[in-house]
Amino acid sequence: MKSFTEKLESILEFGGTKKDILFLIFGGISLLLSLANINILPFDMAWIAIILCGVPIILEAIIGLITEFDIKADVLVSLALIASVLIGEDFAAGEVAFIMQLGALLEDLTVAKARSGIEKLVKLTPQTARVIYNNDNIEIIPAQTVKVGQRLRVLAGETIPVDGIIISGQTSINEAVMTGESLPVDKTVGDEVSSGTVNQFGTFEMEATKVGEDSSIQRMIRLVESADAGKAKIVGMADRWATWIVVIALTAAALTGFITKEIIRAVTILVVFCPCALVLATPTAIMAAIGNATKHGFLVREGDALERLSTVSSVAFDKTGTLTYGKPEVIDVKTTGNYTQEQIFSFAAAAEALSEHPIGKAIVKSYKQKNNNNIKSASDFSLIIGKGITATVENKKIIAGNQKLLSENNIKMPNNINNQADFHLNNGCTVIYIAIDNKLAGFIVLSDTIREQSMDMLNKLKQTNVNPVLLSGDNINSAKNIANKLKINEFISNCLPEDKLKYIKDYQKTGKKICMIGDGINDAPALKIADVGIAMGGIGSDIAVDAADIALVDDEIKELPHLLKLSKKMMNTIKLNLVFSMGLNFLAIYLAITGNINPVIGALVHNAGSVAVIINSALLLKTK
Repeated sequence: MKSFTEKLESILEFGGTKKDILFLIFGGISLLLSLANINILPFDMAWIAIILCGVPIILEAIIGLITEFDIKADVLVSLALIASVLIGEDFAAGEVAFIMQLGALLEDLTVAKARSGIEKLVKLTPQTARVIYNNDNIEIIPAQTVKVGQRLRVLAGETIPVDGIIISGQTSINEAVMTGESLPVDKTVGDEVSSGTVNQFGTFEMEATKVGEDSSIQRMIRLVESADAGKAKIVGMADRWATWIVVIALTAAALTGFITKEIIRAVTILVVFCPCALVLATPTAIMAAIGNATKHGFLVREGDALERLSTVSSVAFDKTGTLTYGKPEVIDVKTTGNYTQEQIFSFAAAAEALSEHPIGKAIVKSYKQKNNNNIKSASDFSLIIGKGITATVENKKIIAGNQKLLSENNIKMPNNINNQADFHLNNGCTVIYIAIDNKLAGFIVLSDTIREQSMDMLNKLKQTNVNPVLLSGDNINSAKNIANKLKINEFISNCLPEDKLKYIKDYQKTGKKICMIGDGINDAPALKIADVGIAMGGIGSDIAVDAADIALVDDEIKELPHLLKLSKKMMNTIKLNLVFSMGLNFLAIYLAITGNINPVIGALVHNAGSVAVIINSALLLKTK
């Protein structure tokens, strides 16, 4: 059997937002008819607003008082409603109920339910594993039943089921789910692999080292869950002060009624004490600011995100896909002198045209963008996993790969070429050596390129007294190179999801607020626990977007300084709204105590205050 309060809650929840909007429409129409003295029904039309808008407020107040003895603004509103009805001021009761329900609806529309994205993370968890037994038989079993020490086989294209060490074979692993880096990492015997990452090319065997709840993907899920539980929601200003407002209102009404012996003055005090404008002060400003942010490409998913954003002192950036484009491009071609740069680039593009490796695809794409020439045809293509490729182009044997592949083919590297390559490697670039007919011809340099707007955006960000920080899953050379180019003083490299989460937590322990901006699954825990999380909505993963408070729809980070300034402007507007609404309240209370206004006039004064608050908030729509 449901308890009394559970039944009340189920009644209030029935129909949701659509019901609330419909009730407000009918309530507003009924108040206009009452004001014009048009009575279609045998009672004052304001009663429709009282029933549709007022009864839910009274029920909410009852539930709060019974279950938690929680005194909120709706308690005072309920008292004013009941008192107005008892003395026959139906229009005043309906008007107060309508304004309060309008404010509550605006507040509901600005506060979204938490979206953890955990369900999507669970879908990434591998469901099965190929276990190799002593007699070399392979059996497919549920991934959660794998035991430490068991031998597993992972085929090309499969997701690695548990953490482990490669004991046979070599491959390239896409570790974006853990590090956020788009380029696959070559792995061979003795290298560690993580659950949830994807085996891109070769088949290998591994020994399980961490299984079940200890695996990397399960740790990621727990990080997101714990981060979500740790983020507190901001309480509405009217509810925060509700207890004091109720006590002061009841005391003032009781004393006035006792001293003047006029019950109408006491009721008027309750009516004018209703925090209508106070309730509207915050949600109307937030709604207007959200509208402004939307025009600049930001989808605000959590209603109080802008309120939190106004207080941040640092913004932590993921590197790949946020400050950079997240896609490698050819930035240089070096030659030993036997061939021109264009020839080396042309032969490499022809050989890589048959490759499915991301680096090969990047070389081909860059060649097409920079040259109008058609790509030559290639034959005898061969992929050497973890090392590179070989192919025949115009009867020449082309080798494109790393130093291991050169050594296996007894290709010598001159010192000057080696020094040039080391320079680029130390700057975090990827180097692909090109040999033609078993002689080194040169090398191609690839790098993730910085977004055009990143530098200007960071300069404007610093002007708002906000400090940028770089948190990258990439190696120290790559992270340092990007940080230096963008003049970011603080950076951390080789960040796993737990490392980013730890940095955010440690920063918050200093009492300061921090915003996190990222695009990958590996950023989800940090996005969740940060005071404000902003995800790249275009290139970002669904899980990162779900974990964030704000999504950057078009990935144009140049608008970030505008968003920060807008959040501060919004808070100033809210403070002005609060000061104005409280000042108007105290003026109306004085007039009510002295008998200069009645409940209807008091409600109209509140209307005027509410309209003024809405107009002031609406100015945020045009803020630049």
